Amino acid sequence: MRLANLVKMAAALALMGAAIQASASPITLTFEGVGDQASVNNFYNGGTDSAGNSGTNYGINFSTSSLGLIDSDAGGSGNFANEPSASTILFFTSGAAATMNVAAGFDTGFSFYYAAFSSGFVNVYDGLNGTGNVLATINLAALPNNCSGDPTGGACLWTPIGVAFAGIAHSVDFGGTVNQIGFDNITLGAADPAGIPEPGSMALLGLGLAAMAARRRKQA
Repeated sequence: MRLANLVKMAAALALMGAAIQASASPITLTFEGVGDQASVNNFYNGGTDSAGNSGTNYGINFSTSSLGLIDSDAGGSGNFANEPSASTILFFTSGAAATMNVAAGFDTGFSFYYAAFSSGFVNVYDGLNGTGNVLATINLAALPNNCSGDPTGGACLWTPIGVAFAGIAHSVDFGGTVNQIGFDNITLGAADPAGIPEPGSMALLGLGLAAMAARRRKQA
C-alpha cells in the first residue's frame, strides 16, 4: 500500500472513531420536569411519569418506587438544597431501592451526585430489574449537612461519586434508608458526573495506523 493511501486511511479511521465516540457520549438524567413525588416510570422512555409529564426518550425506565422530588424553595416538598441541577431529584419512600432499567445497556462507567442523612448503596447489574451479575457496587456514607440552604433545605451537601466497570450494564439499584437519601445528575457512560468516555477503539486504531505511516515515512 502506498504511503499516501495509508495516511488517508488513518485519517478516515480517526474521523470514524471520533464519530463513534461522539455517538457514545454520556447521558445525564437531571429529573427536571418530573412531578413532585411522582413515580418517574417512563418519563425517560418515551412515556410519562405518574403525573403525566414526559421527558427525553433515552430508552430508560424506572420502578414505581423511584420518585421525583422538587425543592421546597421551588414549590415542592423536598427538604434539600444546593442540588447540582435545580430543582428536582430522585428519591424513594418504599422498598429497598429505586431501580433504573436501560434496555439497550451502557458501558464504561456510572456516576451521580447524592445527598444523605443516612448511608446507602448503588449496585450496577448486567441484567434488568436488578438481576444477573453485579458489575459494580458503590457504598454511600451519610453526609454532614451543617451547610446553608438555598435559602432552606436540610440535605444540602451534594457529593459526586462514580465507578468504572467492565461489561454491559442494564439496570441500577439506588438503595438505602427510605426518605433519607437523594440522587441527582445520574450519568450513564462516565465514571464521574461531568466525565468524558474513553476514546473509542476505532479512534485508537486510527492513531495506530498514523504511527505506522510515520514509521514508513522514516524508512523511505
